[in-house]
Amino acid sequence: MGSKKRVRTRHTGVFYREHDSRQYNGRNDRYYLIRYRFQGRQVEEGIGWASRGWNEIKARNLLATLREAHKTGKGPRTLAEQREVAEAEREALEAERTEQERESRTFGQFWRDTYFPNAQQEKTQRTAQREASFFKKWLGPTLANKPLSHISPIDLERVKKAMVDAGSAPRSVQYMLAVCRQVFHHARDRGIFHGEPPTTKVSKPKFDNARIRFLTHEEAGRLLDSLGKVSADLHDQALLSLHCGLRAGEIFGLAWGDVDLERKQLTLRDTKNSQTRVTFMTTQVQEMLNSRKRGGPEELVFPAVGGGRRKQISVAFGKVVNSLGFNKGITDRRNRVTFHTLRHTFASWLVQGGQPLYSVQQLLGHKTPAMTSRYSHLAPDHLRGAVKTIEATASGSRSKVVLLED
Repeated sequence: MGSKKRVRTRHTGVFYREHDSRQYNGRNDRYYLIRYRFQGRQVEEGIGWASRGWNEIKARNLLATLREAHKTGKGPRTLAEQREVAEAEREALEAERTEQERESRTFGQFWRDTYFPNAQQEKTQRTAQREASFFKKWLGPTLANKPLSHISPIDLERVKKAMVDAGSAPRSVQYMLAVCRQVFHHARDRGIFHGEPPTTKVSKPKFDNARIRFLTHEEAGRLLDSLGKVSADLHDQALLSLHCGLRAGEIFGLAWGDVDLERKQLTLRDTKNSQTRVTFMTTQVQEMLNSRKRGGPEELVFPAVGGGRRKQISVAFGKVVNSLGFNKGITDRRNRVTFHTLRHTFASWLVQGGQPLYSVQQLLGHKTPAMTSRYSHLAPDHLRGAVKTIEATASGSRSKVVLLED
């Protein structure tokens, strides 16, 4: 501390030490101490510098307060206890302030300050833009100024009704609720919201969102030829989805270390379902991958132009599809040809070829059979054969019926 010896003041139990060089009010700064007896022993505690506001009178008053606590047993009896009480009070005030801040944080504030900046970093540009549009048009007008903790299912029902009255599709209403649910989960993960999101008590509109359209072999050939004239990468990505059932995100994440050309095998890691699965190449896919410049095990097969991972399929795909007239006059989105149609086509061809739905489920990476069952109508002959098996069994049973007598 650089101080001299302890000096007694005119107040009993109050002392100070002077600093060797630090000045305050034209003299050496003083550090005050108090001395008293506690539980049969002498205690000496430092309380602070004159430059920080302490003086003999304040030190004497503090000592008098502690001595009074010794007599009455009320309040902190030592400076350490007093500091503990002060710290507990400070923590309580801080907790109360934090809770008040949490309680008053509005949906709009959390969206602007936390959720949407994170979405811009973690999600594709297209997804982030779509969420921003939903906030501006639907969520913001009703929820922006409401504290997160005060938003109820009734508020979300109002948003839902506004969308339905405006003619929004059931899928759009579902999407709105999904975005809203993500906001509340995001807030809960950061301790800003507690409990279950209000979306859990809002009914979701039901609709059949399953894609119906799939390509014929002739259409697929025309599409691949046209894509090849526009972009070799786009052609190769489409071939992977069409022949191996890969999602766009799985194609973008495919690294050369997961490509086994000898065994004609692809390992897909961290898929949409957070699982790793193995799928297999056709000879055409094997030849395509073999013709590409191979990188290191961790290098991507289809890196973005500037390096790193791609975020979305090139807009050139849609232009080629339109040039072929695949979507001409089609308004139902389930019948429109998109990049995902290629994965749907892969599954449809497998079922048409007589492959069991379980095998298709494994190749697609579906979590449940229900997701794959949409393709069952493409195998009418296979199902008809199953019914004939029942007929044959029943017929054989009738010929062996034995009547029992009492």
